[in-house]
Amino acid sequence: MTTRGKIIVGIVLALVLFAAGRGAALLAEEWQETYAVVPASSNWGLGFGETGTQPTGNVSAEELKKYNAYFVGSDKEKKIYLTFDCGYENGNTEAILAALKKHNVSATFFVVGHFLETSPELVKQMVADGHTVGNHTYHHPDMTAISDMASFQKEMDDVKNLFQEITDQKMSSYYRPPQGKYSVKNLEMAQKLGYTTCFWSLAYVDWYEDDQPSHEEAFEKLTGRIHPGAIVLLHNTSRTNGEILDELLTKWEEMGYSFGTLDELTAASNS
Repeated sequence: MTTRGKIIVGIVLALVLFAAGRGAALLAEEWQETYAVVPASSNWGLGFGETGTQPTGNVSAEELKKYNAYFVGSDKEKKIYLTFDCGYENGNTEAILAALKKHNVSATFFVVGHFLETSPELVKQMVADGHTVGNHTYHHPDMTAISDMASFQKEMDDVKNLFQEITDQKMSSYYRPPQGKYSVKNLEMAQKLGYTTCFWSLAYVDWYEDDQPSHEEAFEKLTGRIHPGAIVLLHNTSRTNGEILDELLTKWEEMGYSFGTLDELTAASNS
């Protein structure tokens, strides 16, 4: 082959490799945008920006909505959706319920089997006070490790059935994944069972019974990061939460916030 021919072949080969590389990059980019928006398995996480603005989730609100899942409400209204995870009872729930009643706030309590078994009277009080009781699974497992519908449904049904036995009422269709661990498969299974999956847009480390945050730390996090449409996650086991909730609700109200229910959030999102 002549020198000129070698040069032409080299140029053509370079163009082919460039096009192939560019095509692969575009294909990878398209794949990421289309298929990798919801990770195969992940822990729910948030990124915070300026004070008073909504955080970003590791999955967008728009993508979650495809699976009937939510982590935040509208940013157009200063409304808070207050939720509590109830793993067990250690003497703080009565103070929480009293503060909510004083401020006429309806919250959602996500309960597990242990709480239903040991604290049926508190569950009845939640219902009597007008709160929503949601499903947090019976045994609080890592649900991403459950891949078959029968096992997934049993975790949900055992809570739902015991709740109905205690209260003589049907349970709400709200579900919160234990520890915020989720997968596409989990979201799909929950959706097929008629559940709305509820993550959160504001929480703080309040679940260590022997290492509770100070009042100052709690107020700093819960007032400093509050934002329009916030789904707030607190734990009923937190002594700090029981002690500060009355004052915290007052502070939020003074900041111009009101309180809504998850029914109102989902209705507004679907209107």
